[in-house]
Amino acid sequence: MGRTKTVSDETLLDRLLGAIHDSGPGELTFSNASKAAGLATATLVQRFGTRDAMIEAAMLHAWDKLEAATAAADSEVPENAAGAVALLMRLMPVHAAPYNVTDGLSLLREDMRNPALRERGRAWGDYLAMALGRRLTDQTDIARKLGWQMASVWQGALIWWGFTRDTKSEIQIQAMLEDWCRTASRNV
Repeated sequence: MGRTKTVSDETLLDRLLGAIHDSGPGELTFSNASKAAGLATATLVQRFGTRDAMIEAAMLHAWDKLEAATAAADSEVPENAAGAVALLMRLMPVHAAPYNVTDGLSLLREDMRNPALRERGRAWGDYLAMALGRRLTDQTDIARKLGWQMASVWQGALIWWGFTRDTKSEIQIQAMLEDWCRTASRNV
């Protein structure tokens, strides 16, 4: 019979994500993870096998959390352009904007490097594009296209805010999304 886990999988993965956010995936060793998780290094090796598997598990957990947040926002915001903007703004915690345009890029690199993580990103993008698109048009043939465009504007707005920082991130990004929605609605 196996030993009882003193730290649940979810708590462990949350702690590992915190360590990854603090120093990046490249710096997450079993030793560093042990300190962050409050578990022995041998316990982590037993749970994950390899460092890469540990990082992948933590990053997949992050995708689980993002997908849950996206589904919750999708079910709660209105089915119109304002709802599309609100959905994206809910996925962009204000306090995280500076991190996302700087240190968050190391997480993005990991997501693109790892095939399983890259697939999760693609699937989430497809879901997000459809959630946005159906709020922008009732023409299903162009909803996906508009959704991908809006998601791209959102990410581009975040990047350009990172360079300019003329105003609060949420004000600048929301204004850019609303402006794009007005432009897109005239062309649908």
